[in-house]
Amino acid sequence: MPVRPVRACAVTPSPRRRYTLPPALPLSLSLVLLAALLGVLLPAAPAEAAGRTVQGGRLDWGIKSSFQSYVTGPIGKGAFRLKSGAATVGGSLFRFHSAAGSYDPGAGSLDAAFTGGVQFQGHAKPDGSYELDLTLSRPTVRISGGKGTLHVDVTGKAKDTGTVTTSSQVPFAALSLGGIRMTGGGSPIALNNVPATLTEQGAASFAGYYPAGTRLDPVSLSVDVRDAVAEPAASPTASPAAPSGSPAAGQTAEGAFADAAVDWGVRRTFREYVTGSIGQGKWTLAEGAQDGGALFRFPQGKGAYDGRKGTLDATFAGTVHFTGAHLDLRLGKVAVRVENGKGVLAADVTTAGSTQPAVPLVEFDAKGLKTEGQLAVLTEAPATLTEAGSKAFNSMYKAGTEMDPVSLAVALDPAAKLPALPDLGSTGSPVPAPAPDASKGTAPAPAKAGQAEESSSTGLYVALGAALLVLAGGAAFLTVRKRRGSVPQD
Repeated sequence: MPVRPVRACAVTPSPRRRYTLPPALPLSLSLVLLAALLGVLLPAAPAEAAGRTVQGGRLDWGIKSSFQSYVTGPIGKGAFRLKSGAATVGGSLFRFHSAAGSYDPGAGSLDAAFTGGVQFQGHAKPDGSYELDLTLSRPTVRISGGKGTLHVDVTGKAKDTGTVTTSSQVPFAALSLGGIRMTGGGSPIALNNVPATLTEQGAASFAGYYPAGTRLDPVSLSVDVRDAVAEPAASPTASPAAPSGSPAAGQTAEGAFADAAVDWGVRRTFREYVTGSIGQGKWTLAEGAQDGGALFRFPQGKGAYDGRKGTLDATFAGTVHFTGAHLDLRLGKVAVRVENGKGVLAADVTTAGSTQPAVPLVEFDAKGLKTEGQLAVLTEAPATLTEAGSKAFNSMYKAGTEMDPVSLAVALDPAAKLPALPDLGSTGSPVPAPAPDASKGTAPAPAKAGQAEESSSTGLYVALGAALLVLAGGAAFLTVRKRRGSVPQD
């Protein structure tokens, strides 16, 4: 049968349903929101590290222990003297004090100068002088760019010619700072047992006893740092200084003074004996006495001073009590009398519960007592033990034995300030730090201030970075979809 043709018919398509997404946020708005989020979550960028002031601290250094042994041993037959408040600590360390300078935590640079000195004398000559006479003082540590140098003032007598030379701030020793991070430190800044090597300049100033490259004793230090502050306003002009030997303004030739203090360390070797393995003891200060490291200060002086005649008659507050194995000695009610260029320091001496009043312990050279502005001062006057003093020390030392020097300061006006005691800083412990690992040859690194903050922030930065990528990606995706328009669905 014939096939019937099929008539094509037009089919009207049904309209397709269209679904649209909510309008995407404009890219500019996304970036604004992103910036706001980061501003809330991200910590503020740290300000550039400002320089800080070094104020207070100590440096412990034996210089070279074998040199000490040579000077004080059977060959040199000499001794060392401490100057300007320097002290001894441990078996062979000298302690310098009152650090001052600057520290830059950003650059890791340090400039710290210390007070105090040590004079070595040996090989005595018939005329009373010494063939070996060397003084090292005012050590200064300078660290910059990962390198460190110890500078000192040097006064020495050449070994071959005997010529005496004085040099200021000689770059004496190179400091090995391997592994030590100096940036970002807080307070105090502490370095323990940093290896030190004699420099060419140091060898030349060391009287030729050691060549450059010689290993010296390691250096330890601790200094307090504080934020730099604006300079204080200028103080009112002080009254003009009185000429030397005359009373200060507002004072009569004879009369009471405003305040006074006497500094005396008794004797360095006695202090070492008390706290050492033999004495096994200590000292205790009371009634206002102060410990300056290498000396004791007896304050609150009362009495009379005559600047024209150079006389002083004063009593002071404070006691020092030495105790230990077979030792019980207490000194109090210290008194000083100066006349005709000579001085006597006396004290009440208590032993085994019995007190002897006003015992003249030492005599000292007082010709240097002079008026300087509103102060009358005498600095480190040599002192020797008296007969009565020898008995007070149970004949441990003979009469005429050299004792620690005596320093005096008398305020002739209420506005005058007495000299400050040595400032050992906030970590002035008398216990020396342990020696470094010799195999490594480097000192332990100081506290790495700021490292904890960096570590704790790492997770935050990672999370914010991920959030940044998500937000940026989302914003871009929505923008592209918006440009394409509606998406048809079958």
